[in-house]
Amino acid sequence: MTLDELRQTRSSPVVRKIAAEHNLDIREIPGTGIAGRVTKQDILTHIEGKPAETPSPAPRPMPTPAPAATPQRPQTAPSPSAPAPSAGPAPQTSAVPASSPAAPSASSRVEVVPMSPIRKKTAEHMVLSKRISAHVTTVFEIDMTRVDHLREKYRPQYEERSGVKLTYMPFILKATVDALKAFPILNASVEGDAVVYRHDINIGIAVALDWGLIVPVIRNADEKNVLGLARAVNDLAERARTKRLKVEEVQGGTFTITNPGVFGSLFGTPIINQPQVAILGTGVIEKRTVVRDDAIAIRTMAYFALSFDHRIVDGSDADRFMAHIKKGLQEFDESAL
Repeated sequence: MTLDELRQTRSSPVVRKIAAEHNLDIREIPGTGIAGRVTKQDILTHIEGKPAETPSPAPRPMPTPAPAATPQRPQTAPSPSAPAPSAGPAPQTSAVPASSPAAPSASSRVEVVPMSPIRKKTAEHMVLSKRISAHVTTVFEIDMTRVDHLREKYRPQYEERSGVKLTYMPFILKATVDALKAFPILNASVEGDAVVYRHDINIGIAVALDWGLIVPVIRNADEKNVLGLARAVNDLAERARTKRLKVEEVQGGTFTITNPGVFGSLFGTPIINQPQVAILGTGVIEKRTVVRDDAIAIRTMAYFALSFDHRIVDGSDADRFMAHIKKGLQEFDESAL
């Protein structure tokens, strides 16, 4: 098979259609594709460089990007029923470029998938929260070395006696509960012009699933010890993954903790879960080199980020709340285990 035959037989249907509409012989067009194949860009460039002929009526082709060599041309292919554009500059049209998602070109590879119901509700809730609350985020670096040592020390006992996996989260929950008791404004909510102080401490734990994000709630977290918190975390997370949570178990939270660190994130700036006024994000917990007593040391460290609603939570209260959590973790009371 000759090169000219390859150009004609191996050119795409779109190219052959354009050639037929403009009475062109593909073999006369220099091809830049594989084995000299004439591409769509080749034939459009060829058309724009020669006077238009009178083709047979055909539908208007899809908008395509202008060739890189002639950026001053309109970003649509010439209509078969109108003269081809001249070689001089032409005004830009109002057509959407083919690279835009609103008008993909004929060669675009896209897949349009409707949002799932849980994704739609999450999106609406997040946009609503950003519109309602004055979001501010403060970040603290916390030394988790003591917690790491206690976790390694007590983990076998927890698993053997209670069948409970001891993670970092129960320690973080305990420190957070103590801080919420000391700074109740972080456990409050806003209703109109009033601040509602909530005496129950119900902490939501954000769980990322393949099908979306869900926030089961540990009710009366202040009444549980570390073992009770560990049991609650494991139970809720497992039932969330297997879609066995009850409706009431994802409602009534007064404060939320999210853990992007499980995916390796240093820290995030989470969006407040309405109608709450704060959310704590925990970053990855890992060993790092730090300076202690003018010497370089290896410690288990993490960044904690608190997003709070500045309408009722002052920066000083937010930072003191975080300092309380930091102290509680760095000097964790072993008797709580």
